[in-house]
Amino acid sequence: EALFDTVRQRYGRLDLLFNNAGRNAKAVDIDELSVEDWRAVVDTNLTGVFLCTRAAFGLMKRQSPQGGRIINNGSISAHAPRPFSIAYTATKHAITGLTKSVSLDGRRYDIACGQIDIGNAGTDMAERMARGVPQANGEIAVEPLMDVELVADAVLHMAQLPLAANVQFMTIMATKMPFVGRG
Repeated sequence: EALFDTVRQRYGRLDLLFNNAGRNAKAVDIDELSVEDWRAVVDTNLTGVFLCTRAAFGLMKRQSPQGGRIINNGSISAHAPRPFSIAYTATKHAITGLTKSVSLDGRRYDIACGQIDIGNAGTDMAERMARGVPQANGEIAVEPLMDVELVADAVLHMAQLPLAANVQFMTIMATKMPFVGRG
């Protein structure tokens, strides 16, 4: 709340929020995942996004002129899980529901909300893909990465649209990553 109050005081308005939260837990079976690790992922990936969206929505609703854009990073895991990723996958599926609800509820205030689902961008979080990660069939396979700048370009495209248009869902991924057909 203090962050968004500072934005309001300093700039008078908020036009864009990009929720890019992503934290994972240990790669273990569900019965081995501690409640603490579950909560840490939920608190970061879902509750953190909710809190930022809640504050931004209120600011965008009350500013004049009304409106703004909220973009959520849902991840490829919003569609298909990786092995041993129950907490991450559950939160990213929940981001899809949050995105749809905010998109619907924001209409009357000119608040557009969309989701970008990113797969295998060349970041610290994804560098393990280049070394090999478990696949749905139990094998370990190296996965290609794409330049993270391409993701930035996609987010920028979504952000620059007029509020009369919205990219509801966009998937951007390394072309040869094993997503289509995963599982």
